[in-house]
Amino acid sequence: MYDRQVRRRRAILLALVVCCLVLLTAYFGESSGGPLKSVQTGTMEVVAPVQEGANRALKPVRDLFGWFGDTFDAKDERDKLEAERDRLRAEVARLQVAANENAELRDIVDYARSSGLDAYEPRTARVYSRSPSSWYQTIEINKGSSDGLAVNQPVINGKGLVGKVKAVSDGNAVVMLLSDSEFGVSALAAASGQPGSILPVAGSPGDLLFDLVPEAKEVRTGDTIVTAGTISARLPSPFPQGIPIGRVKRIEGEGELDRTIHVAPFADLRDLDFVQVLTEPTADLRAATP
Repeated sequence: MYDRQVRRRRAILLALVVCCLVLLTAYFGESSGGPLKSVQTGTMEVVAPVQEGANRALKPVRDLFGWFGDTFDAKDERDKLEAERDRLRAEVARLQVAANENAELRDIVDYARSSGLDAYEPRTARVYSRSPSSWYQTIEINKGSSDGLAVNQPVINGKGLVGKVKAVSDGNAVVMLLSDSEFGVSALAAASGQPGSILPVAGSPGDLLFDLVPEAKEVRTGDTIVTAGTISARLPSPFPQGIPIGRVKRIEGEGELDRTIHVAPFADLRDLDFVQVLTEPTADLRAATP
């Protein structure tokens, strides 16, 4: 029974194939006005309106599926672009930070060399903590006694004096800034040679006083104030002579005794990433000092 059905199906399939071949041969062999071509033309005239109507009816559905596909593709592309944007933004920020740090380090090294302070064996350190108080201005650095640091050693950056070492441990140190209420250093007005002392203005970071000046009228607005250095062998100063401190920004009062000289520090004490600590001078420098 099964073999009979298989043979019947094969015979029907063979008949259909032969029929198709005959029709194709007849179709391509007849003229343009032949019956087969007429049937084809009539069928197309009947089916074409139905097909066009179906296309119009299904077009919103196709457009909707196409819109969903385009939307998903656009979302994937958007997510990729946002991820790339975030990566590039982080890379730009990292490069900007590195460029700023390199520029700051370059300024520090160039200043130490040009001013002769490299003879004091400067130790470059990174600032990793800052004091939040407006009265006690300190920073913490990542160098300590194991690097040759000691209390009262001067601290500079590429602009000038920053402060001095206040406390030191094996691997880090606390630096007292110029603006700290306890800071003070002997200074000179570079142009007139007038001596005095640099003192902070309590509660006003970024404002220093050039005080105890014998002839204060000799000091002018715009004058550069530098460290005085060692004046007496009996009272050696830890600060080398000539380190720039700041510039006279304004002078209040007319008389000699009531004259108040305000100085703006060269170093931006609110923006310190790297500093240098001037440690013990080299043997050659000690031998040359009277």
